[in-house]
Amino acid sequence: MTNIRNVAIIAHVDHGKTTLVDKIIHTGKIFKEHEVTGELIMDNNDLERERGITILAKNVSITYKGYKINVIDTPGHADFGGEVERVLNMADGVLLLVDAFEGPMPQTRFVLQKALEMGKKAVVVINKVDKPNCNPDWAHEQVFDLMCSLDATEEQLEFPVIYGSAKNGWMGHDWKNPTEDITTLLDDIIKHIPEPKISEGTLQMLVTSLDYSNFIGRIAVGRLTRGKLVAGMSVSLCKKDGTIQKHRVKQIFVFDGLAKKEAKEVFAGDICAVVGVEGFEIGDTIADNENPEPLDPIAIDEPTMSMTFTINDSPFFGQEGKFVTSRHVRERLEKELEKNLAMRMEETGSADSFMVFGRGVLHLAVLIETMRREGYEVQIGQPRVIVREINGAKHEPIEELTIDVPEESSGKCIELVTRRKGVMKSMEPKNDRFILRFEIPSRGIIGLRSNVLTATQGEAIMTHRFMGYEPWRGDIPGRQNGSLIVMETGTAIAYSLDNLQDRGVFFVEPGEEVYEGQVIGENNRPGDLVINVTKSKKLTNMRASGSDDKASLPPPRRFSLEEALEYIQEDEYVEVTPKNIRLRKIYLKDFERKKYQKEFSMA
Repeated sequence: MTNIRNVAIIAHVDHGKTTLVDKIIHTGKIFKEHEVTGELIMDNNDLERERGITILAKNVSITYKGYKINVIDTPGHADFGGEVERVLNMADGVLLLVDAFEGPMPQTRFVLQKALEMGKKAVVVINKVDKPNCNPDWAHEQVFDLMCSLDATEEQLEFPVIYGSAKNGWMGHDWKNPTEDITTLLDDIIKHIPEPKISEGTLQMLVTSLDYSNFIGRIAVGRLTRGKLVAGMSVSLCKKDGTIQKHRVKQIFVFDGLAKKEAKEVFAGDICAVVGVEGFEIGDTIADNENPEPLDPIAIDEPTMSMTFTINDSPFFGQEGKFVTSRHVRERLEKELEKNLAMRMEETGSADSFMVFGRGVLHLAVLIETMRREGYEVQIGQPRVIVREINGAKHEPIEELTIDVPEESSGKCIELVTRRKGVMKSMEPKNDRFILRFEIPSRGIIGLRSNVLTATQGEAIMTHRFMGYEPWRGDIPGRQNGSLIVMETGTAIAYSLDNLQDRGVFFVEPGEEVYEGQVIGENNRPGDLVINVTKSKKLTNMRASGSDDKASLPPPRRFSLEEALEYIQEDEYVEVTPKNIRLRKIYLKDFERKKYQKEFSMA
């Protein structure tokens, strides 16, 4: 096992992690067997390519100088922390990738903290040294300061540093002298990342991931901690609840390049995939048949946010989606729970709705977007933070928020954040920009991004990470303006929209089908307003000068899924179908809304 290296790559979003993995794959010359070319080989899911982020952790292995290097690509977003925590269980060391211009960012800190707590050794890679105005030496100092603040051990602080440009395909020890390729990095992985630690004893393997095949079903993926696995042997599955089940291993696969290769036996230290063990969950242990000893299950941070998922009951339900019933939605959410460790689900009083808990709006929005593409129709309620009672007092999740903003817009950002109960911790100048750091309740971040981007003409870069629970900070003002609500089902007419322009901003354009109770715009004033946009102009045979001018409408405001979730009020839903994202009131009829408000005010 001295010839195996298991390494996870840690980096903030957009620091070049997936590009570096591409270059490692190319260097490992694994394409002879699998004809794969191009970029972003690891981000093979459509959603990952579109958003430019890694959502699911993935494995790839290369052979270099007689060593097998298992590389695990991890997500950079704190919202996907569940993925990160389970992946670090498979690795013996980490590559910490840092942008030479930006230095370590909040979400680098989040994953690095987890790795250091688990005692992993880090190799630091300072990427993008070809960027103008970059400062690799400053980035190196920042990494050292970050390691110190995270209580790294003396051994962890003596980390090797490699400089380079993953995009241009070179890595070396001196950033002023570019090399020809990235072999310096691979040499340092072999030299500095420890070989797998193997303890004596019987078989133990923690299931840290799962794969699925239409032919053979669910596949358990994990690293063999000790012992060896042989195809056809009997094993015990130690469940998290303490029960033990007996199974027979049908096949074993090891990772070979981008594919899996069948193996007769696998020894401790290697990462493998096991077929034949039924009913497993992530965190269970595959152990010896005679003398099963379970490993500690994976510890996952608790969810901080919840949303209501309910079936689509709007007048347009079932027109686009294939899966619209509560049974379909329940089965899909239960399937997601198997592999999405940071997610929870609870039944509500109603048979048609479910309460889903996650790490943040992005975490749950990715699930909703995936379901939408698979042909599901669902309605989602307003995101709510999970409040806890600690020592008799109300506590809420607090996040560290970092905003990188141009100097002239910094005042507007500070005002927006402090209005939402954010407390400013530091303000650092960097070239012609400022790095602002705040502590803010998770509630305050919902809907903040669009306001900050508007105030800074889209220049701000906003990141946040969960810190912990602190006492309730008080009420945060929500959206001040009310909604424009459709009076009757029909087609939106340009004539009506033109006449109602002074009432607010519209989210629909002429010719779109709308239904009663749908939210199609934002009122200029507080309070909701019911409007008729399906009324066409009455035609007469009289001609009037000036009154037949063409309607001149500004383009409608369109929401992405996250923006829609952050925009809605508590009495509204986001209706998600394969082709549309609509906003609507929970109660579609005007008299039902009035009745609900009356009961609510009396309560």
